[in-house]
Amino acid sequence: MTWKRVATAVVLIPAVVALIVKGSTALVALALALVILLSLFEFFALGDAIGHRAYRFWTATCALGIVYVQWLEMVLRPRDPGEPVLFSGPIRFVFLAGLRIDDVFFFFLIGVGILTLWTKRPLVEALPAAGISSGGLLFVALPLSYAIRLHGMGRVGPWILLFTLVITWIGDTAAYFVGRAIGKHPLAPKLSPKKTWEGTIASMAGALLLGWWLSTRINVPTPLVLGLAATGNVAGQMGDLLESAFKRSAGVKDSGSILPGHGGMLDRIDALILAIPVVWYYWVWFCSPRV
Repeated sequence: MTWKRVATAVVLIPAVVALIVKGSTALVALALALVILLSLFEFFALGDAIGHRAYRFWTATCALGIVYVQWLEMVLRPRDPGEPVLFSGPIRFVFLAGLRIDDVFFFFLIGVGILTLWTKRPLVEALPAAGISSGGLLFVALPLSYAIRLHGMGRVGPWILLFTLVITWIGDTAAYFVGRAIGKHPLAPKLSPKKTWEGTIASMAGALLLGWWLSTRINVPTPLVLGLAATGNVAGQMGDLLESAFKRSAGVKDSGSILPGHGGMLDRIDALILAIPVVWYYWVWFCSPRV
C-alpha cells in the first residue's frame, strides 16, 4: 500500500505544482472543476450507501456555477486605472458577469424546490435528497472553490495556494510515517483508529517548519506566517477527520478507488476542504495588507 501511495504522489504532485505555478487562474479553475465534480459524486455515493440519494446533476451544475463565479470574482476585482475593463456592455450580459455566490445558492434552492415538488421520487426521499445535495455543495464545492481566489490574488497568489497544498502534503506524510513508527495514543479512535497524537504533532511540526521557511522569503512577520501554517494545518486535520466521520456514517473505508493507494479523490483532498478557505481568510484578514 505504501509504494502505491508514493507512486501516485510522484505522478500527481509535479503536475499539480506546474499547474499552480505556471498555469493561469482560468486553467486552475478548469482543473479544480474536475476535482470538485469527482469529489462531489463520491460524496453522493456516501449518501447512496445510507439511502440518501442526491439531486446529482442539479447539484453538480450549481457546483460548476460556484467555480465560475469565483473565477469571475477574481477577473472582475478592482483593477489598476490603466487596465482595460473586462466584460463590458453586452459581453457582460453574455458572460453573466453580474453573478455572485449568493445568486448560485438562490438558484440551487429554487431547483431543489422544483425537483422535490415535481419529480416522481417517493416523498420519503424528499428531506434526505435535499440534505445530501446541500451537504455536497457546502462541504465540497464551496470551500474548494476558494482555491481560485487564492490563486488569483496576483503575483503572490499561486505561491500561497501552493503553500496551502504543501503544508497538507507534509502534514499528511509526517503524520502517516510518524504515526506508523511511534504512534501509541489514538487521536480520534471512533473516526479514524490509525490516527495518533504523535502523528498530529509531527504534522504540525512539519507545517511550522515550512511556515518558518516561507517567512524568510516574503514581507510578512514570522509570527503571522507561523500562524498561517498552524491554522491551515489544524483546519486540514479537521477536514480529514470530518471526511472520516462521513465515511464512518456511510459504513465505507474509502470514498472511491480512483487514486491507487489513496482511495478516492475525496480521500485525497479532504484536508484541503477546510484548509483552503481558512488560509484564504487568514491571509486576507492578517497578511495581505502587509504584502
